Amino acid sequence: MLLFPVHATAHPLGSFTVNHYHGITVHPDRVIVRAVVDTAEIPTLQERPAEVGDYAARECAALARATVVEVDGRGVPVEVRSSAVEFPPGDAGLPTTRLTCVVEAGASGATVAVRAGYRDDRVGWREMTAVGAGVALLDPPVPGVSVTGELREYPDDLLSDPLDVRSVVLRVGAGSSSPAGGAAEVGGSSLPGVAARAFTSLAGVGDLTPLVGVLAVLLSLVLGASHAALPGHGKTVIAACLAGRAGTPRDALVVGATVTLTHTAGVLALGLLISATSAVAGEAVLRWLGLVSGLLVTVIGATLLRASLHHRRPAPAGHGHGHGVGRVGLVGLGVAGGLVPSPSALVVLLGAVALGRTWFGVLLVLGYGLGMAATLTAVGLLLVRLRDRLVAAERLRDRFTALPTVTAALVSIVGAGLALRAVLGW
Repeated sequence: MLLFPVHATAHPLGSFTVNHYHGITVHPDRVIVRAVVDTAEIPTLQERPAEVGDYAARECAALARATVVEVDGRGVPVEVRSSAVEFPPGDAGLPTTRLTCVVEAGASGATVAVRAGYRDDRVGWREMTAVGAGVALLDPPVPGVSVTGELREYPDDLLSDPLDVRSVVLRVGAGSSSPAGGAAEVGGSSLPGVAARAFTSLAGVGDLTPLVGVLAVLLSLVLGASHAALPGHGKTVIAACLAGRAGTPRDALVVGATVTLTHTAGVLALGLLISATSAVAGEAVLRWLGLVSGLLVTVIGATLLRASLHHRRPAPAGHGHGHGVGRVGLVGLGVAGGLVPSPSALVVLLGAVALGRTWFGVLLVLGYGLGMAATLTAVGLLLVRLRDRLVAAERLRDRFTALPTVTAALVSIVGAGLALRAVLGW
């Protein structure tokens, strides 16, 4: 990472997100909403807003149509007062989009309801604040100060459970009110986040000499290996357990090679699809792939469990692992492990394409996949070696006959967990 001292500008919520802030100010005779839409790298690349001169005016008009303001239960028209757009630099040389719209609804009453419906199909942060100007807001359900500084800095302690406030109902009284609440403290970046930004920054290196290119590919290998070793990656646990149950180093190599090929092909295919059309939401594709991956692992685990229970019997000395896993099952497990492309690898590919370095992006993605495969293979080989040592121990030999059943059950549970996580992401 020290070889490439670049500024880390990756979006903290991910490169697929579209994030929203609505700052509501209630006046005696009108309601003003200041809306900010922070669009991360991949949606920005799909829309290519820099190529459209009236982007800000067009999108703010769409935002006004999608914003519902009701005063005392009566809907009032919403009009655009100002619009602006800028393109802050993002990750891998790709821009992001920051759209700012000020809309107004002319009306007054005892209650004010605001609902935000602009681009509500995209994942991301959704925040609302409310203050009174010449009126008092009675026990407002949202704070008066943005915790993100209007989507400029996202608090680390909320990233795992982002705000999702899409509507608010305010009670209005006489008097005046001051903003309540304050900006949250923004902590330092986590190690996985730093590693991901280090990888995505490789595509945007300025002077791409042969030495820099070689070092970048080597670093992609390291970062891919560290990615596969992170906690929560079911593919690592599943591949390791199944390789250990199969009992041969060749099986571990098959899983690793399949993961590399599947992951690299998935990144290239999804990158091509995203580049070709803006109608495809990348995060939706990843969720579907995650569901398919989880279901595939669950089926493999259930098949293994059924075979294990049917054939379970005491094994001869030195062969405690009994019947093995078929080659088709191993390939299927490798496909499941590499089916969901890493968002970081996808950003690297798209950034390299945008800079006219498609070949370099493909090399980095391939190196990343090889690094992942190296970790999976190493864990599998380690478990094979450890299993052989345990089987050699006389007092553990009889108990070791239960390993195929335990392994199959673990594969099924993890697969079901992956599928459930994908479903809950909708």
